[in-house]
Amino acid sequence: MKKYIYLSLVLALTLATSCKKGFLDQVPNDRLTLDETFKTRATAEKFLNNVYSQIPDEFGQRNPNTGRNAGVWTGSSDEAEWVWGFNQCNNINIGSWDSNSGFVNDYWNNFYRGIRSATFFMANIDKVTQDITPQLVTQYKNEARALRAMYYFYLVRMYGPVVLIGENVIEPDAPTESIRLPRSSMDECINYIVAELDAAAANLPTNPANDNNYGRITKGMALSYKLQALLLAASPLYNGNTDLASLKNKDGKQLISQTYDVNKWKKASDAYKAYITQFVPGTYSLFRKNNSSGVFDPYLSCRDIFIDRFNNEIIMMRVESSIEARQYEMTPYHNGFNSEVRGSAGLGATQNQVDAFFMANGRSIDDPLGGYVQTGTTMYQAPGSPIATDTYNQWVNREPRFYVNITYHNSVWLNTNFGNVVTQFNNNGNSGKATGGNDYSVTGYAVRKAMGLGNWRESNRPVILYRVGNLFLDYVEALNESTPGDPDILIYLNQIRNRAGIPEYGSGAGQIPVPVDQAAMRDAIRKERRSELAFENVRYFDTRRWKIAETTDNGPMYGLNITKNLPDFFQRTVFETRTFTKRHYLFPIPAKDVNADNLMVQNPGW
Repeated sequence: MKKYIYLSLVLALTLATSCKKGFLDQVPNDRLTLDETFKTRATAEKFLNNVYSQIPDEFGQRNPNTGRNAGVWTGSSDEAEWVWGFNQCNNINIGSWDSNSGFVNDYWNNFYRGIRSATFFMANIDKVTQDITPQLVTQYKNEARALRAMYYFYLVRMYGPVVLIGENVIEPDAPTESIRLPRSSMDECINYIVAELDAAAANLPTNPANDNNYGRITKGMALSYKLQALLLAASPLYNGNTDLASLKNKDGKQLISQTYDVNKWKKASDAYKAYITQFVPGTYSLFRKNNSSGVFDPYLSCRDIFIDRFNNEIIMMRVESSIEARQYEMTPYHNGFNSEVRGSAGLGATQNQVDAFFMANGRSIDDPLGGYVQTGTTMYQAPGSPIATDTYNQWVNREPRFYVNITYHNSVWLNTNFGNVVTQFNNNGNSGKATGGNDYSVTGYAVRKAMGLGNWRESNRPVILYRVGNLFLDYVEALNESTPGDPDILIYLNQIRNRAGIPEYGSGAGQIPVPVDQAAMRDAIRKERRSELAFENVRYFDTRRWKIAETTDNGPMYGLNITKNLPDFFQRTVFETRTFTKRHYLFPIPAKDVNADNLMVQNPGW
């Protein structure tokens, strides 16, 4: 083992304008001996901070190869498209990537670096003798243990079954290709992740000790990854997927179970139920907000989950994030207006996703009773808008989540400090292609979710990685697959719809019938996930674990005709034809690791 341990520049998580602060301070570049690193609490905490630094910063997806593990998930799903050609999502969408691609290597290297660092920390934290209690040593050790399991989850979610290093203490900066071990099976990986998270959670607090500890791994955070691992293992991609029958180690060991097992869904649904019983609503709860008159407001409830910092819906977050960059990507160009409201709209929402949102009456746009109108315009004041504007009828009377998620032509911008700024996405409009140069929406829509109400130059808001809305929808999915007809399915699905301000299934005026069987309920749950969790880095993985991405992510993607002015701008137009084949369900293992490890096998098709 090397004598010196490198402590890199890690997270700066202090939130300047919030009374609650992140627990990680900025650490200088330094090299300390092993003895020095684990001599005092301060230096040991710096090392643990470095382990934390691998938690993904999903607001940084414009430049995912920056060491922050930001995903390629939003722009590589059927939800969105980036305008800038340098974004790796564009390579994924046209099939121009392989086992030598930089981002393929980066995620693999970064998460394994976090895994090795966590194991190294656990093996050495007991050496600390200054200014630390045995209780704190135990907590820190289990934070590292939970982080290690979480990083394995992130790996298997992308690459499928991976190499489990176990308790082998490997230098944190050792190259991944120096590790020569075979891949474990998917079931072995999931069992390990679950067991490690259970063990870590038993020694973690339920709530942060104080405001300075927000962001530290708690019991609820750790166990939420256990749930997600079980859901992944039960899903069609890994539960009896014969398309992956050829994925075997060189000794013939099958890495993906070839037999469907409904008990995997039951194990997942039972775990979700136990989690909800333990933590909801005591520790976490579905966020609800009243308007200024004290009346419940679905629009504010769905919008402000992402604006009201540290609210009780948030289960897992990264406190320090690239929120400023994300808000620049969501703020339209708004030529001629103040710089606080001038951005790029470089992250465009697809027509595919726009069409997925329900109508205000809770019905899909293809439901004859939905009231969807395809042509013409109406003077319409949208939820949250201070004024009525001439609005394309396709966007009139949609559910509140539509207006939370989408900036559309002639909508009013959220920041009204400089008056009512009306966004114009047509070619020569204030945010159109001809006006913005390199900064415009490829689709004629911009993503709006998690956008603040003021200057887009904001730098102190966490990125939410898992929340109660996701928890409930995961639970009902697992329950519908394991125990169709269970009353909890409707209870928790309807809680999501109620918060969103749309009619529940089977009750109230304008009643929407309860889905008649397991297949119909599966479809209803998937539609609800697509609306509730839009642009939250969920859709990319849903379409893959459900094995539907060959349909959803392959072929034409639609937006509006951004090269035209009104009325031709409203024409539904193909902006890209995407490529997705069976091999794309899994990331390839980096070529350098396969070449260096004679026990490593590559994923099929790569």
